[in-house]
Amino acid sequence: MAVAAVAAVIAVSSPWAWTSLSARGQVYAVSDAPAADVAIVLGTEVVNGQPSPRLKGRLEAAADLISSGTARVLLVSGDGSGDSGDEPAAMTAYLVSLGVPADRIVGDPYGLDTYDTCIRARDVYGVKRALVVTQSYHVDRAVTLCRHLDIDADGVVAPCHCSWALRTSKSLRDYLASGKAAWDAVRDRPPAVSSPSDPAVRNALR
Repeated sequence: MAVAAVAAVIAVSSPWAWTSLSARGQVYAVSDAPAADVAIVLGTEVVNGQPSPRLKGRLEAAADLISSGTARVLLVSGDGSGDSGDEPAAMTAYLVSLGVPADRIVGDPYGLDTYDTCIRARDVYGVKRALVVTQSYHVDRAVTLCRHLDIDADGVVAPCHCSWALRTSKSLRDYLASGKAAWDAVRDRPPAVSSPSDPAVRNALR
């Protein structure tokens, strides 16, 4: 039983170790982030059509990247028809309220999870280099998946605006989600929604 327990721990921890080690040296604070034309902002729940506090943290960090000139265009990626609402639409409206020009924002309504966001950024929007904006508990997995999918990605840590308890629960969830991330990567899973090439990011960069 002890051997089985150790084997189970190793099996669960190995994907998490992969995401952590792969992202080492590729994660930055907003103020230290290297320049990139595109910053990908990962969606999460909205509440009554408004970004949740965690999502606001990501959007505020992204707005700072635009205002400082570190990034030129934001690709806001999330579920456009989720149970909590249209994430990219809420993200775009909030960014505009923060002073980000609307023509610097591109929305992907089919970024249904982190893997889908990365593969669609590459295949649909032609992104080859990007900053990935999310919270600390999520950023290693996001960077690792994007880099695995041949995007030269660096992570940018956004504020959480959340309680210690919520941060802890999200950290645990991400620890477990690393297994799915590894499985998606190993089998080269296609995105849940396939779309033709979209020039929106290229047009926004002009």
